Amino acid sequence: MAGDSGHPVVLLHGFGTSFATTWEDSGWAALLEDAGREVLRIDLLGHGEAPRPTDPEDYADLEALVLDQLPPDPVDAIGFSMGARVLLVLAASDPSRFHRIVLAGVGRNLFEDDPVRRSAIIEAVRTGVAENPELAYFARLPESPGADRAALAAFLARPDPPRITEESLAGVDLPVHIVIGDKDFAGPPDRLLAALPDATLTTLAGVDHFATPGNFGFIDAALEFIGAQPF
Repeated sequence: MAGDSGHPVVLLHGFGTSFATTWEDSGWAALLEDAGREVLRIDLLGHGEAPRPTDPEDYADLEALVLDQLPPDPVDAIGFSMGARVLLVLAASDPSRFHRIVLAGVGRNLFEDDPVRRSAIIEAVRTGVAENPELAYFARLPESPGADRAALAAFLARPDPPRITEESLAGVDLPVHIVIGDKDFAGPPDRLLAALPDATLTTLAGVDHFATPGNFGFIDAALEFIGAQPF
């Protein structure tokens, strides 16, 4: 499905990583540039080269900080996990800012508000200690080079993050492509797929959440959807 090659591409990484580790080191940025696309390099607040406040209140306007870095004309956007969530919040607020969106590593989880699980993840990030394998992944994320454990815990503890509902997604009337592994804890994607007016799906066989960013099936599906195959 071809897009308009004139649109810049914004890439939003997931929690605990950065533009460099998710999109640059894995070759995404180079592939898009080889296809003649301008790549917008954005780090979420608390990550990568962005400021790293340790007060949760400083993350209240997280989505607005991303929006401020986008050009006035529509962009193509690819987001993984937390980055995909941020893109959906922005698109629900003003879909005219986007041309096409690819969402990876999200599904059922976007509609669920589990305070107990959220608190457990925050504690794992804050302390670096967790026995549960999924929580242990989050506990290890701040050990990555350049990561800040206190900032990442504050990021997760932000007050009143925007909710995603069927009602909020009803106005996202632009082409959206969902990519998710069939082993991803964020799935299944059915509810998200049904909530978006113009959505399609690629399922990655045998792929879990954490292997998604570097999966060639994700790369191929995303680049084809926005019409950005390298020359």
